[in-house]
Amino acid sequence: MNKYETPDDCNSLSHREMLTSMAATIVVAMTGTLVTHRSFAQQSGNNNEMNIMGNVFPGTFVYSEFQISLPFDQAPWRDINKQLQRRRGLLSKTWLAGTGNQSLGGFYAFDSLENARQFVTGELPGLAKNLGAAPSSRLFDASLVKEASRDMGSPFFGGVLSQAPGAFVYTEVQVSVPFGKAPWRKRNPVLKQQPGLLAKTWFSGLNTQTLGGIDVFDSLANARRFALEDFPKTARRLGAAFETRIFDAAVTEKASRQMRSPFYV
Repeated sequence: MNKYETPDDCNSLSHREMLTSMAATIVVAMTGTLVTHRSFAQQSGNNNEMNIMGNVFPGTFVYSEFQISLPFDQAPWRDINKQLQRRRGLLSKTWLAGTGNQSLGGFYAFDSLENARQFVTGELPGLAKNLGAAPSSRLFDASLVKEASRDMGSPFFGGVLSQAPGAFVYTEVQVSVPFGKAPWRKRNPVLKQQPGLLAKTWFSGLNTQTLGGIDVFDSLANARRFALEDFPKTARRLGAAFETRIFDAAVTEKASRQMRSPFYV
């Protein structure tokens, strides 16, 4: 509180061949649409574009997920990372691998709304078209949630995790509440009692003022309990529709470290 062939063609392909084709399409889509500006290393020389490890806080968060099923060890994350590292204003990316459905997505931190919006409106739609996969994406105002997230040990605002994450839980509630009026001071002490919760980064939806967050857990078991048992009770008290997503943080560690995810330092 993210066609490759006709049906007859698909029948002639093995599952692995289809996944390989999908992976190749991802790389082509990413390399064809990315704008190549300053790299991570070049950004570190500018106080306004330093990465999170340089203690500059993000201005905007981006959540994205594609409606595909791709085992993460077959995803072309190395090639995609090379391209994303040249994306202007990108401070970090945490890869997301859906549990159960093997969806592919990410949680991005940008230095500004301008750069985040350019990424969401320019690159992601092109990638989705090339994949033939329906996308889901959200923009969140990171500047509004700094105090609330810092109180929950968010690594984006100075927190350091006590151990490597086992799972991420994405949550969003269909309410419209200015974050300054959100009851996060009452909610945070309750969240701190959640078994296995390592940290939380709060969300405030851009334009929509929805409430949500990325919750970091020590294990998939504790993440599932929170997403399936606890959070629905919170949404019920609010009388609001909600969304939760569970992601395996262990399988994406290497890929996320390469993109300076603060969850793994």
